[in-house]
Amino acid sequence: MYLSHARAADRHGDGGPGRRVSKRTTAALPPTVLALGWVSLVTDASTEMVTAVLPMYLVYGLGIGFLQLGALDGLYTGATALFRLGGGYAADRLRRPKAVATAGYALSALSRLALPAVGTSVAGLSTVVAADRVGKGIRTAPRDAMISGVSPEADLGRAFGVHRAMDTCGALLGPLLAFAVLFAVPGGYDTAFAVSFCLAAAGVVILLFFVDGRAAAAPGEDRLRSVRAGVTACREPKVRRCLLATALLGVFTIGDMSLFVGVQLRLDAPAAALPLLPLITAGVFMAAAAPVGRLADRFGRRRTFVVGHTAAACAYLVVLAAPLDGWPAVIAVLVLHGLFYAATDGVLMAYVAPHLPENARTTGLAVFQSVQAIGRALGAITFGALAAWHGLATAFTVFSAGMAAVIVGAALYLHRSSR
Repeated sequence: MYLSHARAADRHGDGGPGRRVSKRTTAALPPTVLALGWVSLVTDASTEMVTAVLPMYLVYGLGIGFLQLGALDGLYTGATALFRLGGGYAADRLRRPKAVATAGYALSALSRLALPAVGTSVAGLSTVVAADRVGKGIRTAPRDAMISGVSPEADLGRAFGVHRAMDTCGALLGPLLAFAVLFAVPGGYDTAFAVSFCLAAAGVVILLFFVDGRAAAAPGEDRLRSVRAGVTACREPKVRRCLLATALLGVFTIGDMSLFVGVQLRLDAPAAALPLLPLITAGVFMAAAAPVGRLADRFGRRRTFVVGHTAAACAYLVVLAAPLDGWPAVIAVLVLHGLFYAATDGVLMAYVAPHLPENARTTGLAVFQSVQAIGRALGAITFGALAAWHGLATAFTVFSAGMAAVIVGAALYLHRSSR
């Protein structure tokens, strides 16, 4: 991303100091990576069954404006930040990433059982969603640490790409399952919640019985020192610059809920189609994650990460100044948004992991994830405020220009450091 590596390291995939990453990887992925992919698939299907219609419900059901939508979007994104740090710390301190990840997945599963009880209460729904996000925050860093712990460094981009593709497959299936359940049982929201819980529980079962946590646990006896080593590694100049860049790019990233509503309003898509817009982004993400991960291993992970944010900036520009309204422009934006996720989500973890000490990698990954979550939360809130006070056109203009400026600054920095 923005670390000052030598040119050779970038050409060979940004592997890490003193290592060369092969340009072609043919080895089979470790079973742990595939098992964690299945865990994420069924869990994301469970989550998206509940959240697919949330933007439409909030905007057209409750009538909230962009200011409130941006705040909710920011809370939805940023609520996991501190819990990511806690999950990473616990996994490194206990040397049991699987146990910590299981606790996070179980909490998300149990939150589904509370949905029928809260009904249409906004406070109740917010509490249940918060519990789900807490579970996500706890499990994310230990899960990614397990993936990096069992994968060869040369294949990290591919491993994270395959995992993110399976994860996004679940995000694609969740809304379809929700609509299928409600079509078969009109008004059967309790039935949909029950199916959602069963899927989340299945994810916990797969994690317990098919993921070898011992193979991914880092060695070491001085646990407190290893955690301090992870935090210290994030304070190194190279990694610190990477953290800063991740935060700045996050600040100029529009939250998903606000983006989908903005696309629907600016490009004159039917309001009834709003719950279906995430499906296009999820489909592109799912199809592109693994190929983009392989390209990142071959051509450079930091370059791929920057190009991914360029796709986001282009998506914002299409919303702002599309020559045509309607579905062609809508699809163009959502395809670019999916490519943005494919080139940034797993690629960042694959790039950062080799630069962190093995016995404190979970803590280091959690720091990056938390910084990114906080940055994106601030971005979501800022976008909502701009849209509410100055209109959608101004909000998209500011964010597309800000994203472009950060990308240009990163490119200049990389050029100087490579020289």
